[in-house]
Amino acid sequence: MALLRSARFPAIILLVAAAAGLLVANTPAGEPVDAFLHRYVGVPGVLELTLDHWIADGLLAVFFFIVAVELQYELTAGQLNSARKALQPAIAAAGGVLLPIAVYLAFAWGTSAQAGWPIPTATDIAFALGVLAVFGKGLPSALRVFLLALAILDDIVGILFIAILFTNGVDIGMLALAVVSVVAFGVLSRLLDGRARVAVALALVVLAVLTWVFVYQSGVHATIAGVALGLAMAQRPALRVRHELEPWVNAIVLPLFAFNAALVPIPAVSPAQLSPAFWGVLVALPVGKVLGISLAGWLALRVGDRSAAPPLRFGDLLAAGALGGIGFTVSLLLSELAFADSPAVRDQAVLGVLAGSVISLIAAAVLVSWRAWHYRRQATGSTMRTTA
Repeated sequence: MALLRSARFPAIILLVAAAAGLLVANTPAGEPVDAFLHRYVGVPGVLELTLDHWIADGLLAVFFFIVAVELQYELTAGQLNSARKALQPAIAAAGGVLLPIAVYLAFAWGTSAQAGWPIPTATDIAFALGVLAVFGKGLPSALRVFLLALAILDDIVGILFIAILFTNGVDIGMLALAVVSVVAFGVLSRLLDGRARVAVALALVVLAVLTWVFVYQSGVHATIAGVALGLAMAQRPALRVRHELEPWVNAIVLPLFAFNAALVPIPAVSPAQLSPAFWGVLVALPVGKVLGISLAGWLALRVGDRSAAPPLRFGDLLAAGALGGIGFTVSLLLSELAFADSPAVRDQAVLGVLAGSVISLIAAAVLVSWRAWHYRRQATGSTMRTTA
């Protein structure tokens, strides 16, 4: 279990799962696997979804619950619990959202692919921290803190996009029931440390399932249920639940989603015939993120209380920008949502996410290694001077 909680291993599993999905989709096994994932499962006439929707709408809600618990902690007791701490990563995150959107729209404006502009705005925390763990030995803690805050703020933006942009025909009654169940979940979670712990835990599970059903039936994307529950739960039990769920999410939920999302055939067309969605995402992730985060982060160093800002150099910001370009999980979900009615464009957007994330990953590995080497050399020189 410790391995599945580490920063490195989950990123490797995700990469392998995505590669497996892409490989299977482009072999004779692709069609039967795809047909299997499109089989309907559930209670007929009540709640019946295809397997791939159970993965994207159901299992992924557990991942968003974990993200929301981490977000709640950072906002109340962590790196984002004051405006002064959040200022620099917030400005960098804004640049890392706005510039990729502009780059994407430069390719897709006026075409049917225009709706995919939210896709390159996300940062995959698991991948980013995994690359940092593998290549970042010797980096200052300030860079790790900055990246974590940046990735969390990016996740907030992604969650807002999912909640606002991809909600159609809201059923107010179901949404009201969802709100009631979330409030009840939050109140009941504060009793989890009492005597009736087992009964309370079972009631919380029932309320969580009901919340998911109500949110799904309301027309809001079902993963928002996980976000609401994670933010509403009392912090101490929420952190314990997160600790218990994390290995399962890393070992099952995210790899299943990555495999399913990457199960797309590579189109047998010339580069000129590829959709603007592919090119927009491909360029926006590695280029838009790097430039947006590094330039906005550099600007943030020069506004507000400069003494409160972590001592980051422009090279550090470049490394953080490359890490931010690894979109993956949330970007794949946004591709599914943005082009739900256009499977061919969706598949090309997914290919753009995979290719753009891999390019960003390679660039991040190089830049992080360079910065880590710089700080290790600096530390060695400082030690030698002190010894002399």
